[in-house]
Amino acid sequence: MGTLFIFTAVVLRIISNPLANVFQKQLAARGNHPLLINFLTYFILALITIPILVKTQWNLLPLAFWVFALLDGLTGALGNGLLIKALQKGDLSVLGPVNAYKSVVAIITGIFLLGEIPGIWGLFGISMIILGSYFVLDTTEEKFSWRLLKNRAIQYRIGAMVLTAIEAVFIKRIIELSTAELSFASWCWTGAFFSLMLLPVYKIRLRHELPRLTRLSLGKYALLVLCIGTMQITTVYAFKHMQVGYALSLFQLSIIASVLLGYRVFREQEIRKKLMGSAIMIFGSVIIILLGS
Repeated sequence: MGTLFIFTAVVLRIISNPLANVFQKQLAARGNHPLLINFLTYFILALITIPILVKTQWNLLPLAFWVFALLDGLTGALGNGLLIKALQKGDLSVLGPVNAYKSVVAIITGIFLLGEIPGIWGLFGISMIILGSYFVLDTTEEKFSWRLLKNRAIQYRIGAMVLTAIEAVFIKRIIELSTAELSFASWCWTGAFFSLMLLPVYKIRLRHELPRLTRLSLGKYALLVLCIGTMQITTVYAFKHMQVGYALSLFQLSIIASVLLGYRVFREQEIRKKLMGSAIMIFGSVIIILLGS
């Protein structure tokens, strides 16, 4: 039964993540500011977790819990804000596969900060991710070149990828220091707090923005909250029962769903080339996680 639950959680995580991206992109296209979308998602989820807060014995939590909870909220709020901004400007079928570079970022960081030199399988996995990304990114206007780094959507997506990779480590530590349920609740509340702090920076006033929400937008928000809630709950459950690296490698399967949804919902083009590139990138990610060292 434990294996079945883990399998179910991973499948739901793979499906809910790209679906959430669809609703985020649709809301941004309707004039909702990415930071407003980010805040309302966190805040609504936070209200749902109030029963978890009521039964928590706060005096028993170590200081490290609060430190990691704040770091988790900060990286999560910034990362998700950048992700929505990227989706507002770019194609879902391109930005989804870029997330596979998370493994490459981890390896490069390890080289400079930990002195960990990748082995032959790690280098092979990196090569597969770069090869796969060639097919995906070659469908953009800039093609597979250094000019891509000037693309705003790619810049935002890379920033989001780095921050959410760091966030995953913080989530795992919070689970170890408390419970999976409290980890989810703290993620919602600290994310809402830091998202709220970002609103004045961009002169976003809730009293002006909230009355402008249409009934259709409210429906999209409800679906987004459902998807993000499902995504985070299943992420926490997977991290609790699996190593973070293995879980992240399985989550890469959502790349395929992102490409397909980009084609079906937003009519994005060159689907076959993107699917082929995504499959190669997934293979490279799995090689790095399972065999790379």
